[in-house]
Amino acid sequence: MAVSIKRLLVGTPLPTAQAVHERLTKKTALAVFSSDALSSTAYATEEILLVLAVAVAYGDARAFGYIIPLSLCIVALIAIVSASYRQTIYAYPSGGGAYIVAKDNLGATAGLVAGASLLVDYVLTVAVSVSAGVAAITSAAQGTRYAWLDQHKVLLSLLLIAFIAIANLRGVRESGMIFSVPTYAFICSFLFMIGFGLCRYFYFGVAEPIGAGELKIAEGYRPQPLTFFLLLSAFSNGCSALTGIEAISNGVQAFRRPESRNAATTLVWMALLLSVMFLGTSVMAYLYGVHPHANETVISQFARAIFAGPLNWFYYAVQATTAAILVLAANTSFADFPRLASIMARDRYLPRQLANRGDRLVYSNGIVLLALFASLLIIAFGGDTHRLIPLYAIGVFLSFTLSQAGMVRHWWREREHQREATQGGSESSSAKSSHWRRAILINGLGACCTFTVLCVFVVTKFVHGAWLVVVIVPLLVMMFRAIYDHYQDVARQLSTEGMEMIPTPRHRVVVPISGVHRGVVYALEYAKAISPDDEVTAVYVDLDEEATRKLREKWERWGQGIKLVILPSPYRELTRPLLRYIERLKRRDEGAFVTVVIPEFVPARWWQHLLHNQSSLLLKGALLFRKGVVVTSVPYHLER
Repeated sequence: MAVSIKRLLVGTPLPTAQAVHERLTKKTALAVFSSDALSSTAYATEEILLVLAVAVAYGDARAFGYIIPLSLCIVALIAIVSASYRQTIYAYPSGGGAYIVAKDNLGATAGLVAGASLLVDYVLTVAVSVSAGVAAITSAAQGTRYAWLDQHKVLLSLLLIAFIAIANLRGVRESGMIFSVPTYAFICSFLFMIGFGLCRYFYFGVAEPIGAGELKIAEGYRPQPLTFFLLLSAFSNGCSALTGIEAISNGVQAFRRPESRNAATTLVWMALLLSVMFLGTSVMAYLYGVHPHANETVISQFARAIFAGPLNWFYYAVQATTAAILVLAANTSFADFPRLASIMARDRYLPRQLANRGDRLVYSNGIVLLALFASLLIIAFGGDTHRLIPLYAIGVFLSFTLSQAGMVRHWWREREHQREATQGGSESSSAKSSHWRRAILINGLGACCTFTVLCVFVVTKFVHGAWLVVVIVPLLVMMFRAIYDHYQDVARQLSTEGMEMIPTPRHRVVVPISGVHRGVVYALEYAKAISPDDEVTAVYVDLDEEATRKLREKWERWGQGIKLVILPSPYRELTRPLLRYIERLKRRDEGAFVTVVIPEFVPARWWQHLLHNQSSLLLKGALLFRKGVVVTSVPYHLER
């Protein structure tokens, strides 16, 4: 039954040879890897306004005017970071992003810090994106009979996470096809909204600011005058628009050949769309005088005003596509988290199960793990987008900084290789001698800018929740190290180097029985087949005198000459007397194995297991970690 449900939800297994055909075209990859970055245009402007509203609430009405210069600075940062990651794509076509770049060029610790930052970022991205998508849905529901949805944000978020996880478990190409239509619908509707809104403003103007009403300010702030520190805080909030830019460099191997060229082209298109849509949103918010409100997003406010009258239906189209892209933005994390986890698992920094592909050629364990962590985060923070954003931007910029710093080191090494090749008379290397200078300049500028923003984030957002990430990342690095040390220790202990051939060990066979039935008789026959009769002992724990007497009578006929040992149990314990008896056997014959043959009958229906005690399961669990003990189950299958 469980297998049937899995096949219905996930689909039939795919052969390994199909992997190359599961790769993505540029159009599909833009939908899969860019949804996170593009969706941030739905809330990045609002995050700036929330901090500027702190000064407006204090009485400084001109504070909202800084939305345009702050947005221009962020667009410039988008251009720098995108150019830097475009170089990373060509230098590291195998993918892995910041983790691989930092580990190869700055050392294992830097790589682990980058990996931890990215993993935290991916989990937070799912939580933030889905929460923002649900906020768009509940905003559209205001004033309608569906306004009650606002009271069930957490449940809606959990259902959407489950839907995205199942879609990704079906495979990369299939999930890309599912999410392509909503992504391109969002891009078209959003660009049309910006263009139509600008035309409407310049032709008809605005009768009164849309944002009249109760003002919402950023959580954790109180009204205060506009200061340089407050502007830095608003800038850091707006830098949430950059989240997701690194996704393409992490998933280069998901593209069709030539992988690097296709990935680089997709990155450029993503950066252009992100810059236009984010800046357009900020300009619209400024022109129409939109202020952040508690129960309605900024996008919903000016879309509702712009598409009044006959075009009212397009407001709902914008809200529907915005909600869709915000929810599907989580798909970027579902594409990258399992890939990064698999790379780190192959390096032995995460459990090996995360390196295995599932039935549909995706890293199923990573997808399930991401869905679980994101769901816990949604529950913990009540599905509030604004409470989550201060947490997840620090990890993004920490990984940005390490990646760009690692690329600077990479190009410096490339310079040394080119110098050696030039001295050796290689004309091709001499022709490329200027490339490393431009590359170092781009990545160096990217590293400086992202490090500056990282410092701003830590300073301005530390008390607003960012401290949590500052604590979690080092803890994750320690966990990665502990896992790596464990695997290294296991490898040393299992190594055959210097090992001498060992003599064939003797072993005694113990058959725990709860009575005499067909399953026990089959188990006794099996025990006699693997060991001489005098090495086989049946063991029964005396819990009831009358039951023990009847057992002795039946044993005369069905015991097959095998020795029967009755263990007293005055406190009606079953497992402990058996364990003590096995320990005595091991001490009596040191160096010998004790094979415990457990008779089990298997009911014909799965639910029938619930009607029987699980004493054999408990015994196997207790014996699992006993040195020198081998546990074997002999099942007897019932027919009905």
